[in-house]
Amino acid sequence: MRIAMVAGEASGDLLAAHLIEALRPHFPDAEFVGIGGPRMQAAGFKAWWPFETLAVMGYVDAIKRLPELLRIRSGLLKRLKENPPDIFIGVDAPDFNLGIERRLRGAGIKTVHYVSPSIWAWRGRRVHKIGRAASHVLCLFPFEPELYTRHGYAASFVGHPLADVFPLESRKVQTRELLALNGEDTPVVAIMPGSREGEVRRLAPICVETIKLLAGQRPDVRFLVPLITRVTRDIFEEAMYRGQATNLKVRLQFGHAHEAMEAADAVVVASGTASLEAALLKCPMVIIYKMGGLSFRFAKFLSYLPWVGLPNILARESIVPELLQDAAKPESIATELLKWLDDKEARAKVLSRFDQIHLSLRQGNAEKAAGIVCGLLGRA
Repeated sequence: MRIAMVAGEASGDLLAAHLIEALRPHFPDAEFVGIGGPRMQAAGFKAWWPFETLAVMGYVDAIKRLPELLRIRSGLLKRLKENPPDIFIGVDAPDFNLGIERRLRGAGIKTVHYVSPSIWAWRGRRVHKIGRAASHVLCLFPFEPELYTRHGYAASFVGHPLADVFPLESRKVQTRELLALNGEDTPVVAIMPGSREGEVRRLAPICVETIKLLAGQRPDVRFLVPLITRVTRDIFEEAMYRGQATNLKVRLQFGHAHEAMEAADAVVVASGTASLEAALLKCPMVIIYKMGGLSFRFAKFLSYLPWVGLPNILARESIVPELLQDAAKPESIATELLKWLDDKEARAKVLSRFDQIHLSLRQGNAEKAAGIVCGLLGRA
């Protein structure tokens, strides 16, 4: 048995590694080959290229590296066609993987695309491109398969891996002890202005003003600000200096975003996967985002949904506030944070909805995905 896989970033590396581990009992002698990262290699994967070779940062970097990426894709296809695998699994990275899948499927090789692109949010016509490329699409969200099956394409909901990893019960007390935040009654707010430099530059001044406003009304509040890189930390520190907020109870952290949300009573979070993580960690949130005016109008024109935050999309209603563009004002953000800190009824209601979302996504992701792959390979 030979199973080829391609993962193009850290999240895909983790997904693929769990899938390899779930497939191994069914195919103990299987060879796993292709493009992957250290987690996949630790699970017994043979990486012809490391997954970092597919990493690009923005359009400019993508254009610069296009010749290299085309050479890698050509080399990969050549190897897979010369010695065809029993199945090919493209893990996320749709810009790279869908072309590979289409060509391999045309050559008679079964193909799987693991993680549906966000066709439910925008560019819905891509459903045909994806459906023609993949023999089967593995979806992380329960509403996604119907988008494919209505057009005659095979797709299945396999649950979200974070829902399996994160505990159903809050670990706030233990995490506060770990972070040396003494006292269960001390209100804690996490501030997460994003992971990209551009996001942090746009949102840091707004977040700093929000901290100042909230600290003025509630001097007992402690603030945690997890930042991923030295650059983003420098950007936030500069915003604090310019905003004259260096004397406030703000702790800047390198990473540890999950711990910050677990310890917090509320979080300000840039729209994205972090909003789902906050929901699974049972932390009420205020979702904010800000981009260039033209980009925002274009994104709004292409959007199919009235929400951008995954908790609201999954709940199919506004269970957490979304303050986007001009609505992302410090006064409005502080008001919403105070509601989560002080309104026990509202807090209990949203935590109940978070529990429902968590249970709906907790499906035994890797085992369920492995079961579908086994079916495609003729193994019950």
